Amino acid sequence: MISEDTKQPLLAYQKQFSITKEQLAQLIEQPSLLISFGGTFGLCQSLQVDPTVGLLPDETFHPTYGILPQTQSIPFEDRKSCFGKNEIPEAAMKSFLSLVWAAYNDQTLIMLTIASLVSLAVGIWEDQSDSHPADEPKVGWVDGVAILVAVAVVVVTNAINDYEKEKQFRKLNAKKEDRPVKVLRGGLAQQIHIQEVVVGDVMFIEPGDLLNVDCVYIEGHNLRCDESAATGESNPVKKHEEGKGDCMIISGSKVLQGVAKVLVVAVGENSFYGRAMMLMRHAEEETTPLQLKLNVLADQIAKFGFLAAGLMFIVLLIKMFTLSYLHHHWISTSELLSTLIGIIIQAITVIVVAVPEGLPMAVTLALAFATTEMLKDNNLVRHLSACETMGNATAVCSDKTGTLTENKMTVVSASVAETRCAKSSEIQRWRYQVHPTALDLTLEGISVNSTAFEGRDAEGQVKFIGSTTECAMIEFARKLGYAYQDQRAASRSALIYPFSSSVKSMTTVLELNETNVVSPEGAAYRVHTKGAAEILLRACSHYMDVRGNVVPLDRAMREEQEQLVNSYAARSLRTLALAYRDVSKASFEGFNPDEPPMHDLVLLGIIGIQDQLRPGVIESVQAFRRAGVFIRMITGDNLETAKAIAKECGILTPGGLAMTGPDFRALSPREQADVIPRLQVLARSSPIDKTVIIARLQERNEVVAMTGDGTNDGPALKLANVGFAMGIAGTEVAKEASDIILMDDNFNSILQALKWGRAVNDGVRKFLTFQLTVNIAAVVLSFVSALVSEKSESILSAVQLLWVNMIMDTFAALALATEPLTDELVRRKPLRKDAHLINWRMSRMIFGQALFQIAVNLVLMFHGPALFGLSASTQDTKVLRTMVFNVFVFLQVFNELNCRRIDDRLNILRGITHDHLFLAIQALVVISQIIIVQYGGLAFKTVPLSLSQWLFTIGIGSLSIPAGIFIRLLPHQLPYFWSENNDDEFNHEISYPRLCWETAVQHVLHGLHVKKAEEVTLAQKEARHF
Repeated sequence: MISEDTKQPLLAYQKQFSITKEQLAQLIEQPSLLISFGGTFGLCQSLQVDPTVGLLPDETFHPTYGILPQTQSIPFEDRKSCFGKNEIPEAAMKSFLSLVWAAYNDQTLIMLTIASLVSLAVGIWEDQSDSHPADEPKVGWVDGVAILVAVAVVVVTNAINDYEKEKQFRKLNAKKEDRPVKVLRGGLAQQIHIQEVVVGDVMFIEPGDLLNVDCVYIEGHNLRCDESAATGESNPVKKHEEGKGDCMIISGSKVLQGVAKVLVVAVGENSFYGRAMMLMRHAEEETTPLQLKLNVLADQIAKFGFLAAGLMFIVLLIKMFTLSYLHHHWISTSELLSTLIGIIIQAITVIVVAVPEGLPMAVTLALAFATTEMLKDNNLVRHLSACETMGNATAVCSDKTGTLTENKMTVVSASVAETRCAKSSEIQRWRYQVHPTALDLTLEGISVNSTAFEGRDAEGQVKFIGSTTECAMIEFARKLGYAYQDQRAASRSALIYPFSSSVKSMTTVLELNETNVVSPEGAAYRVHTKGAAEILLRACSHYMDVRGNVVPLDRAMREEQEQLVNSYAARSLRTLALAYRDVSKASFEGFNPDEPPMHDLVLLGIIGIQDQLRPGVIESVQAFRRAGVFIRMITGDNLETAKAIAKECGILTPGGLAMTGPDFRALSPREQADVIPRLQVLARSSPIDKTVIIARLQERNEVVAMTGDGTNDGPALKLANVGFAMGIAGTEVAKEASDIILMDDNFNSILQALKWGRAVNDGVRKFLTFQLTVNIAAVVLSFVSALVSEKSESILSAVQLLWVNMIMDTFAALALATEPLTDELVRRKPLRKDAHLINWRMSRMIFGQALFQIAVNLVLMFHGPALFGLSASTQDTKVLRTMVFNVFVFLQVFNELNCRRIDDRLNILRGITHDHLFLAIQALVVISQIIIVQYGGLAFKTVPLSLSQWLFTIGIGSLSIPAGIFIRLLPHQLPYFWSENNDDEFNHEISYPRLCWETAVQHVLHGLHVKKAEEVTLAQKEARHF
């Protein structure tokens, strides 16, 4: 319901337009209504936009041309107020109180609260009863209150963690939605953020775009969209101009083919896509595989915790009645109730300590921390599971252009009409050596057969926007003084075949007029094509010679051009051929709109484009090798260019195999499987090659990461265990299919993703090692001490155990699951997919430390009075209990240092000066422990310790470190139940020289195998001869 105050401004805005957002929404549902609005141009008139000019930047702008001169400039804010913003409103963030309630909504905490309330009531009743000694303080209520306060602290701390985690994920989600789009404003094509698109904008769309706005088709060429996500229609839907077919483009559609200029009619939550997203906004949060594993483990441990607590309750209950019977002492009602409540609280506290609710939290914290830090390393994580999966990657299949190279294309060599230019510095002189007709045709083709356009960056500097290859070609034309924008404005494109990775070319058909280069008599249209040199050469039957004449492309000239292509490729240059063909009207009408006319072309020339290797790529490739990750380069470039780049960056090694996509596809599945282990470079590849390679690698049980940027890369990115889409060069379809977006398109960022993936896995395993040690030690110590105590009291009180629980859950998760990256992460092989969550080294440390801690505390508990000269008085008993509590806590503090490493290296302090969060948390725990012991006596049942007692307990606690060293020096041989699945990756650390040696050995062995095969074949031939 719109209030009267709100309605008045809306009516004011709507007077500027003769259509409402409700009518536009109805138009999407019923496209036939377009006629009633006056068709496409009538709709433009209603929205105050000229389709040839676009929205006007401001009221002072007056275009010099247009077909709807009566349109007026309306501020963008007015459009947003009337038709909405292009944003999906975020679901309201959970309030802090709701997060507190969610954290408290735990069965064990609720049980503990009830028990503490009963304890509080009983304590107050005992304090007020006549049987309470007059000379003793009335502190029976303290236990209940202390437990309630401890529960509150645990709940609030968990709620704060959840709140911070949600804030971090919201920032990431906002970043995911941000992307640039091309629009027409003030007669100029420009790039804006998608959130800035408003109703009435004229937008350009091309293959790979994922639309989040509803549009009406204005004009374009062969536009086909995948509307399956919106309508369920599995076949691509072709779009037409009004009156010729379907002209409505629904948000959520993917552009598969063609280009078009469209009118935006609905944005944000008013669009078809927006309405669907509003319905799905409450979908459940993603659960990662590691979280699922840990949830299963937590459930298993919880069962043991409940079993131990149940057993403890039964044994202590039996003990209470047995002692009462043996001593002929009948327990009073109040005494029975008090003792029973105490036993129940101890049992519930054991459950609280035993149940590892911190495990899932550790994964969440690790992922939240890692994804935030990965964004700083230009990795935008779309699916949380990809972060941890990347840590176990065994193979990376990478594109070349823009990933391994800088994607800063520059034309450095050219050959047009048999006139060559070998260096970029000679281009200005070369232009006067080329025949004018050939040069004009070449530059005409560069200008019109391109989707790149001129724009401005954030600083207002002129820059070219679009494919980097096309930008390089346009820059080449500009350097030669060619007015490419004038040529574009004067030319009329009759048909456009956008670049396709399957045909490796782009074609534009012009309708000839007086502005075009002279053409033969009878020609009405001109076909301009650019594409991969060796592929386009096969489509050419003629070439333009040095005199500007079109002559047949004979065998000798074809071989000469092929040699030129190979010479460019040997210099690591990308080679591009330019060709054209003039045709009659009758020939044009016979063209297939779905397949470009790739025959009888006239070769104009070949261009060599340089793209330098990115800094740091060579080092990253070496780091991947040390990490046990096999790198493959999959590129659309020709074989020689691909091999030159691969050798330069270290991907192609002796014994490695380089081949082309067609050759790979020609192999049988079995032959492909045999080739895959040695395949390092695949040139002239198609998107289908990527899916085949992924499938063959996954058959070998490998974890595959794949990069992609094109629309057709979508299936491969989905199939890969981790799909990386290019943030700069990638299409929206590729990004939507990916798990991680490389914001800088940089290969080095993939290495960072690998490190963070391993850091997440390591952080969780470190935390798991620490927490299970505390779980075992605390439960056993509580059980044994309560069993032998005369009063059936655990040596560690309920409040003390809750403090220990906070140390091992929240604080440990923050300290161990958020450690910074180190280079050691990429000096070992990846974990196997079926690896145990707890490996042999972890088990050895968990049980070794737990046994050590139990032994130390039991010795103190039984022999402490003799060691410290303490009597059996109440005060000395409190001192002993406080010392045991202090020792137990400091055993955890020092064991947390042990858990910083989960390998067998002894330097547990390495890199600790850079781990500021770990040091801060350790300092917080130590300071809190000092305050608890010295000043928390009433709540925590402690007494202040002397300096010597502090030094002694800290010294005993520090023995965790030498104990950890001793455990690490134990034999490495695995027990029987681990022997069939040795997942201990630390046994397989790799040095680069060793890797080179192994590669060389494999190369020699392969050579011997080939030699032996040749000898066998020769022997068979000789046998047949005789």
